[in-house]
Amino acid sequence: SPLFCRKSKGKPNGKKPAPEEKKLYLEPEYTKSRITDFEFKELVMLPREIDLNEWLASNTTTFFHHINLQYSTISEFCTGESCQTMAVCNTQYYWYDERGKKIKCTAPQYVDFVMSSVQKLVTDEDVFPTKYGKEFPNSFESLVKKICKYLFHVLAHIYSSHFKETLALELHGHLNTLYTHFILFIREFNLVDPKETTIMDDLTEVLCSSSSSSSSNGSGNGSSNSAGAQNHVKER
Repeated sequence: SPLFCRKSKGKPNGKKPAPEEKKLYLEPEYTKSRITDFEFKELVMLPREIDLNEWLASNTTTFFHHINLQYSTISEFCTGESCQTMAVCNTQYYWYDERGKKIKCTAPQYVDFVMSSVQKLVTDEDVFPTKYGKEFPNSFESLVKKICKYLFHVLAHIYSSHFKETLALELHGHLNTLYTHFILFIREFNLVDPKETTIMDDLTEVLCSSSSSSSSNGSGNGSSNSAGAQNHVKER
């Protein structure tokens, strides 16, 4: 699909992977790997002068591009044969078409559905307006929630099915950094139902505890911002 960025030419280097049931991505030597030690909790908070919808739009678009890029690095290993269903740990996801019909598909087909539909939304001026004075639609927040749920599925699939390839390409630091930033963002604005993300709670706990502990008792800005986000979310 033209939506996927150019594939990395790197190939896994033949090292024997650890047994899958041990969840390789939880090994401390790998969870420590990041490309930056930045305080993501501060990075996701709504800046005072910025409109909430603008902030959601720019962050959602950026996450879409980064997750698309991260998936493209392992997409040659995610095939109809290797990933016959869109699975994360023991959970299988199905795609639902525009009429709500459930479609059983392979992981690469599912990811292609996700990326194509998100690409369509973020480039639609009526949904993600970029021109001055153009309003966001009333459905904007629910669309952002849907996008974030699907992007979470893609990230979770990379961890559960393609972590050893990510490791072989030495991109696990990028993946951990992206996951941490994304999870803290969707938590800050209540964008994905916690039931949906439970499947990766063990990883979230390890990767995000350091990022959230310092600001969990948040004074001043932090607490007022998230209160603002809470109020906004109730207006569905």
